[in-house]
Amino acid sequence: MTMTAETGTVARDLSRRMWIAAIIVAALQTAILGYMVGERAWGLRSGVEVLLKTAPIDPRDLLRGDYVTLNYDISRVPVSTLIGGAPPESRQNQVLSVRLKKQDDGYWGIVESSFGPLEPKPDTVVLKTLPFDYFSYGDSAPPPATIPVTYGIERYYVPEGEGRTIEDARNQDRVAIAARVSADGEAHIRSLLLDGKSVYEEPLY
Repeated sequence: MTMTAETGTVARDLSRRMWIAAIIVAALQTAILGYMVGERAWGLRSGVEVLLKTAPIDPRDLLRGDYVTLNYDISRVPVSTLIGGAPPESRQNQVLSVRLKKQDDGYWGIVESSFGPLEPKPDTVVLKTLPFDYFSYGDSAPPPATIPVTYGIERYYVPEGEGRTIEDARNQDRVAIAARVSADGEAHIRSLLLDGKSVYEEPLY
């Protein structure tokens, strides 16, 4: 079959459009990645630093790949800290605002929480949880005393082969995390501390 001039023009047109689309997609991906890296760097550089105490995890929760799973004292928000009354019967895809304040032992703990926004107060930071579904059980069971939440800092990557040591220390209450909390309530891990000494530092980029 002989290709006509018109067919050749259409083919070149289509090829040019595909190249343009590919370039646009690549540029968007690069921009999104750059934004994410920049946002993390800004949070680490400008956020308020808090020291968080980790909590033990079931030893059967084995090391996955090259990261350790972290649990915190603040991972369970006491219902007693909620302002505005008890939580509703059912809230899907909700976010808690959690106010942290430095305690006498140097770690930061929860002093107040809310399903709505919390206004800034001196010597405190407001940390936001990741979205979660909260369900109470009405009269069929006692209301829960705490609300389990996550903050996006429950996973920490370590050099290959060193995760088991960190997990063992975590379950012995020897691990703490220094995190930076940005103005919008997002947390970023800055360093991991073992027995009070920093053993891993996070680079800005």
